[in-house]
Amino acid sequence: MCMLISMLSERLQILVSPEQRRRLEAEARATKTSVGRVIRDAIDARYGSHERSGRLEALSAIREMRAEFVPAADLDRLAEGERDDAEDAMLAHRRR
Repeated sequence: MCMLISMLSERLQILVSPEQRRRLEAEARATKTSVGRVIRDAIDARYGSHERSGRLEALSAIREMRAEFVPAADLDRLAEGERDDAEDAMLAHRRR
């Protein structure tokens, strides 16, 4: 992953346990990188990356999708059915 240092403009302070710190430092040594890079990579792996290569992969996957046209009225009925189901489930949960 190539990230320009100028893109890093936000500072974040977190508290970790001694064991978490040891694991982060061990991973940084093993991968010959910084603890900060390990944490940034973990964030991207868990929550997704907005890097160009990731966006291009997503675009390619979307282009490969095959879908059929669904008329707007059918979409409205589907959405209404989903809302009804969600409301029914919420009411059933409240009654318990």
